[in-house]
Amino acid sequence: MFKIAGHTMGTPEYTLPQALELFHHIGLDGAEIVVQDGYRCAIPQQADLDELNSLRRQADKLGLRIIALTPYYSRFNDLNSQVREKEIDGLTQVIGYAKVMGAEFIRIYAGNFAQGDTDPSGEKRQVLVDSMRLLGDRAAEYGIKLVMENHFNTMTVSAADSISLAQEINHPAVGILYDQANLTFTNNEPWNQALPLQFSKVYYTHVKDLVFRDGCRTFTSSDVSHPKEEERNVITRIVGEGIVPWPAILQEMKRLGYDGWLSLEYERRWHPQDIPDASIGMKKSAEYLRSCFKTLN
Repeated sequence: MFKIAGHTMGTPEYTLPQALELFHHIGLDGAEIVVQDGYRCAIPQQADLDELNSLRRQADKLGLRIIALTPYYSRFNDLNSQVREKEIDGLTQVIGYAKVMGAEFIRIYAGNFAQGDTDPSGEKRQVLVDSMRLLGDRAAEYGIKLVMENHFNTMTVSAADSISLAQEINHPAVGILYDQANLTFTNNEPWNQALPLQFSKVYYTHVKDLVFRDGCRTFTSSDVSHPKEEERNVITRIVGEGIVPWPAILQEMKRLGYDGWLSLEYERRWHPQDIPDASIGMKKSAEYLRSCFKTLN
């Protein structure tokens, strides 16, 4: 059966130990942890081994699995080799952190590819493929999987792009992170097309919800991580209070044989005005998912 993780993107007011306590308190099974400097509820890019081990011990004591790490490297497709190698080195370090913490997945931004960018020769794509194969080899040494998120301003913005790239990379340690909310607000495939199209390489799933702003369907973002407030075409919602049809999606995922992790990518870090504290909204989201589980056949 599905397992639910809390994402520390949803807990900007908390320290990491406090977030793990919260996830345990609201009955979650695991945690996805941001790896980034300058964010309170994150592992720093130059992490201390004692801190990592302490978090691992705390999670074990609470019965939580630290299932995924989420760094913000993206320039794996950069044609400047120095830029690219710096990103690869950073991700390699995160692979080491995942080994220490027992994490199975690392979230990947599959190249930096802003709206309007072009790659007529395919050189950026080839560099990305080579980077992912190299990093896949390094991750596989520890049984870790790299999951390329369906995400704007990357080379996996759509389900079609994601499965095409994953198949070209053709590495067992490199798969797809399914994010239907991202596909929805970027006006890519609806769930009943996206899920079967890329399912053969879906290793991990983000769960969130949204509604479109009145009269605003066009998507744009000048940043790879999140749109600026003036660019947003949607409003974030507690799961079950938006338009993403999670009951139908979960039913089809079960039919297709997915019984893995659902990470609540509760976007309070980026949009605190939209949703309440995780102790309220993430808890309600988890309760909604559990109610959906009961209806699956």
